[in-house]
Amino acid sequence: MAIPRNIARLAGAALVALLPLAAAAAPVAKQTGQVPGFYRMALGDFEVTALYDGYVDLDPAQLKGASAEDIQSLLARMFVESGKGVQTAVNAYLINTGSQLVLVDTGAAQCFGPTLGVIQANLQAAGYAPAQVDSVLLTHLHPDHACGLRNAGGQAAFPNATVYVPQAEADYWLSAEVAAQAPEAAKGMFKMAQDAVAPYEAGKRLKRYGEEGPGIAGVIGVASHGHTPGHSGYLFSSGASRLLVWGDIVHSHAVQFARPEVAIEFDVDREQAIASRQKLFAETARDKLWVAGAHLPFPGIGHVRAEDKGYAWVPVEYGPLRSDR
Repeated sequence: MAIPRNIARLAGAALVALLPLAAAAAPVAKQTGQVPGFYRMALGDFEVTALYDGYVDLDPAQLKGASAEDIQSLLARMFVESGKGVQTAVNAYLINTGSQLVLVDTGAAQCFGPTLGVIQANLQAAGYAPAQVDSVLLTHLHPDHACGLRNAGGQAAFPNATVYVPQAEADYWLSAEVAAQAPEAAKGMFKMAQDAVAPYEAGKRLKRYGEEGPGIAGVIGVASHGHTPGHSGYLFSSGASRLLVWGDIVHSHAVQFARPEVAIEFDVDREQAIASRQKLFAETARDKLWVAGAHLPFPGIGHVRAEDKGYAWVPVEYGPLRSDR
């Protein structure tokens, strides 16, 4: 028996109507990949690209100079659960001056485990190649800043770059005599620092600089010793715009802005590290400088604001690349 046309049409329409329901019932796979870890901003005529290397979990017990209760209270204000480690970013900064491509710090490469070591991938995602980097400025020689100088094969990761290290920093970490006298637990840190710079030393592209600074146009070295013997930041200037890439002045933004007197366990000279932090907080707040920090939440760029007691961190807002002049 033939089915009437009107009934056939109704049946077909009902089937088509059910198709979206059937499709919606199927589970949608979650997307687990994150966006590439780079962020750009303009600094006068310079272009600044923040590069994310990954993170480490900081044990709150490593913060010294306040009670455990005070530290947990400050962490709780940032919704960090009690007893858990603090996720601490590791950042590097690429500055295109128009005539040079300058990288400040290089990340951890394979020195610190699987949560770090993606500077190279993010550098390329940002549109640059390692071979284009002219200069690498190291704030200090800790492995989360210097190990990225080498690739997985042990060769120079930045084959055309000259590496600049503060003289006092080199005198400490690159000295066989100092390394031999170091506690056994610290000897690995010395070896990682020495291995990191070895390809550049062999190629006569490792430069130690003193009070005169690295000698790169638009860049001034800013001594901020204490965290390590030669720890230094770099002040980039283009026109009236200035950015201080300050390295490891802060490890916990939740604690150390409010309480600058809180040190970190692995400061070589705690008193000097605290003095350097207090000095730079006061100067950057007073002068309204842009700041970039290696262990501030990515992209780690913003301003320091003075409070009635202590200071506060004011992060950059996401936006298009445009001149800040």
